This record gives sequence, structure tokens and C-alpha cells, in this order.
Amino acid sequence: MLTSQRKKTILEWLARDGQVLAAPLAVQFGVSEDTIRRDLRELAAEGSLQRVHGGALPASPAVASFSKRRTLESSGKRAIGMAAAAMIEPGQIVIIDGGTTCAELVRHIPSSLAATVVTHSPTIAVALAEHPSIEVIVIGGRLYKHSIVTVGAGAIEAMSHIHADLYFMGVTGVHPTAGLSTGDLEEAYVKRALAARSAETVVLATTEKLNAASAYVIGDVTLAQTVVVERSTDAGLIAPLEAAGVSVVRA
Repeated sequence: MLTSQRKKTILEWLARDGQVLAAPLAVQFGVSEDTIRRDLRELAAEGSLQRVHGGALPASPAVASFSKRRTLESSGKRAIGMAAAAMIEPGQIVIIDGGTTCAELVRHIPSSLAATVVTHSPTIAVALAEHPSIEVIVIGGRLYKHSIVTVGAGAIEAMSHIHADLYFMGVTGVHPTAGLSTGDLEEAYVKRALAARSAETVVLATTEKLNAASAYVIGDVTLAQTVVVERSTDAGLIAPLEAAGVSVVRA
């Protein structure tokens, strides 16, 4: 079998099964594990999959720039934002992450709601600047341009003084075994620190982020108490999350 044919088959099996393992692939193709690992490295370099110990998982497609992602209209994303906004109670202290799904959340916060929003996203802060009853606390640091959020030691130090009721987390991957993940190491640190400062973490996940993984792990899926997904999400993608004890809300 040609290398190109083998890679095509690997991707087909990955799409079918949700993961592939190097050792069984080597047996099935009659090649060495080193050959399979080389195939997986090359496919990962192309962005076709995410390598993990012993094999590979589907790669998250949520890798475009913030400006490009913001121009992509999504009824599912709007529904998730609306459902998340409805979770905020008057008087609460709420942490809102960066990213385009969290931007949809902010658009649906009622003008009458009085609460405090803590954010490390300049975009989120500006979106709330004209909200009459929301107090906005902005966490500073180095700007991670993909998600337009601040990261780094200064940001993590600022978070240590916060006790929040809710944290709305944006991710690029939600996988039952690989956990919650994102595409930047420092951003993963910041998200984990924010989750530690909140009584409840709510992950906002459009369908393409489910059963997918990115390079940097934020934590196990159980770091989140709730995951908000699109109403049309396949039950097979939700069942492993619920089995892990995570509440799933269909928006």
C-alpha cells in the first residue's frame, strides 16, 4: 500500500472510531510502528489529526484567526451564547473567557442584568462598556492574538484574588479521555487558573470542538461541571461526557 493510501485510510478510521492507536495500525497495515508514527507525525503537521501518547485523536478545526472566526455566522453558536447568558443571576460575579462563542454570550446579556464580569479578553470588556448595569474587571497580561485574551504570570496572579460564581470557558477541544484543550500553553494555564477561582465552570462547545483535541491540555472534562452544546449535537458525542458526570445543556 502506498503511503498516501495508508494515510487516507488512517484518517477514515479516525473519523469512524474517534481515535487510532499506533500498534494496532502497524499490525493491520503490516508495517513497523516507526512507519505509523511517521505517518501520524506528517498528518499532524498538516493539521489533520492531534497526536497523543500511543496514537492520535481528531484535531480541533477551531484554529483560524479570531477575525476570521468572528465573520463566520453560526446559529448554533448564537444559541449557545443565549443559553449561557440565561445562566447568569443578578448580583453574581462571572468570569467570561475570550473567543467568538463567549462574544455571543455577551451579546445576549439583558440590559437590565446587574452583575460583575471579570475577563481577560479586551474584546469582551469593550463589548460590555456600554452595558448600564455590568461592572467590568479586566485582567491584564500578554495578548494571545488567536483568542484576543491576556495570558502570563501577571494574569494568573491577578486571578488569585477573585472568587467567582461562574466561569464561562472557551476551548478548542472537548474529548472524554483527552480532556479540555486549547492551542496555546500559556492560555491553558490561564484557563485552569480561572476554573480554580470559580464555584462552577461552564464550557461552551460548538459541535466541531466535541471529540476533538488540541496540543495543550487544560484539564480533565470533569474540570467543567456543565458543557453547553448545540441542540442538534449527536447523542453519541454527549453520552461520554454525561457518563463522566458532566451536565450537558442543549442550547
